[in-house]
Amino acid sequence: MARLDDQLLTLFHSLTAGDQATLLAFADFLRSRAGTDAAPVAPRAPAPVPEPEAIPRPEQESVVKAIKRLSRTYPMLDKSKMLNETSALMTQHVIQGRDVVEVIDELEAVFRRFYAELKAGQGH
Repeated sequence: MARLDDQLLTLFHSLTAGDQATLLAFADFLRSRAGTDAAPVAPRAPAPVPEPEAIPRPEQESVVKAIKRLSRTYPMLDKSKMLNETSALMTQHVIQGRDVVEVIDELEAVFRRFYAELKAGQGH
């Protein structure tokens, strides 16, 4: 049983705060459907979104290194949700020759936007 508990806890912690609340609501639904007399579990408030790490931007940086830096700066973000935009910017630089500084500026804006959306979604 402990292994299942550990597995569920690991999965739970890998989810976003909103998905954690959904999982708790679903688990409570399953419990109530089973007809147990246990009191419903009150949903806990989602954990606060941590502040980004303050990692300064080096004078000279490649796009790949910028993405790695930004990923360390914003470890709370789901990078898979950002993949389309970040890969499009990488392609613009590598294939189309777009200026590295412009691309990194835009990457920083993308990460800031996703962070702001995460923080805004915390109030739901």
